[in-house]
Amino acid sequence: MSLILDAFWRALAYCLHPRVILLSLAPLLLTAGLCFVLGWFYWEAAVDAVDAWLRGWALVNSFTLWLESMGATGLRAVMAPLIVVALAVPVIVVVSLMAVSALMTPALVRLVGARRFPQLQRRQGDSFWRSLLWMLGHTLVALVALVISLPLWLIPPLALVLPPLIWGWLTYRVLAFDALADHAERAERRALMREHRWPLLGMGLLSGYLGAAPALLWALGALAFILAPLLVVVSVWLYTLVFAFSSLWFIHYALAALERRRHQADPCVASVEAPAVSPPEAVPGAGRLEPPAGPGTPD
Repeated sequence: MSLILDAFWRALAYCLHPRVILLSLAPLLLTAGLCFVLGWFYWEAAVDAVDAWLRGWALVNSFTLWLESMGATGLRAVMAPLIVVALAVPVIVVVSLMAVSALMTPALVRLVGARRFPQLQRRQGDSFWRSLLWMLGHTLVALVALVISLPLWLIPPLALVLPPLIWGWLTYRVLAFDALADHAERAERRALMREHRWPLLGMGLLSGYLGAAPALLWALGALAFILAPLLVVVSVWLYTLVFAFSSLWFIHYALAALERRRHQADPCVASVEAPAVSPPEAVPGAGRLEPPAGPGTPD
């Protein structure tokens, strides 16, 4: 727990570092620009398509008519935009995480390594391409899980639980791998991710719930759907901040755990932070007792 809290406050402090702020611009501009363009050109078409699909379901029509008779007027007008947003938000979250992982995390690893762990050996356990394949594979699994769990989102408690759980699992798997890719050998990385599975998963789940917070912007009611393109950009900015913090949190935790593991395995060669002291026999004159001067012994 002390390692988690130490990494947490260090990650918060690093979020204010000018270089971290500059690094966050690349994933922010890429993801926000992509979402803004798609929203600008396809928002109305998507809403119209979903509305036409809903009108083709007699059960949905009966349900909305019943709700309107109970006083929930105007529900049909917001139902289609609400479904479009519900389908778009998980994709935006995943894209934001991928952008931070690919464009920001490697630079953050170098920054934290240079400032806090300058003597920790970089053993280059995994290449960039392996990291990319790892991220894409786990992202695909997360997207499949989101699609499969869509019917369960109709149950209010599960709608608040399932998406953050999936995002948290993806955050844990991707960011923990990226944090160790440069410094740890493959065997070290596997051992650390196995030994620290539950703390890392807990950090990922908390990050997942933090990533769900920007969805509260859509609680503005009908005004939210009028300002949808702008709110999407603001949401992406918040997602980028959350995942940048999460990346720093995982980096501080993982590198500290790696340094501790190496010191426990072999304190002398775990890092070059404290060079090994030469044994007495390696230093001329060390380790020998000179005989005391006496009669017939030259001084």
